Amino acid sequence: MAFISSSTTVLSFAEYADVTAADQRLFESNEGLTEDNVEDLLIRSTERIMTQLDNTLGRTLDIDNIQDRQNDFTDLCVYHCMHYYILPKFADFGTEENAEVQKMGYYQNKFENLFNELVADGDWYDLDEDGTVEAGEEVSVYVNLKRVR
Repeated sequence: MAFISSSTTVLSFAEYADVTAADQRLFESNEGLTEDNVEDLLIRSTERIMTQLDNTLGRTLDIDNIQDRQNDFTDLCVYHCMHYYILPKFADFGTEENAEVQKMGYYQNKFENLFNELVADGDWYDLDEDGTVEAGEEVSVYVNLKRVR
């Protein structure tokens, strides 16, 4: 698990090997999923995740200051990419029993749960940009979900 970088800037939280590890059979049966193609989709997923984090936390985050829980961000990126970009290319939306449609729901649920956990914890971001995350640097947001009638 490694981030894709260009010189010193992170471009993606995940790489091709991370996605193939999540669903090897999908890649074996679809030659159109090349490394370049998938890594472009992972970069797109990372951009979307950063936008969602910015909107949820109410601040603009610098991707290079994500110092801790990098494995969780890799998983988050894989879940997002599988749900939003890769599986829809192969899903048969005419039937709900289609394996890819069911996997999309699975990856969406995994993404939402992990995203909410990361936002609630906020223990992964280096606020003062000194290269380490210390106690008190959390960028979390307290969300109180309640039903309104």
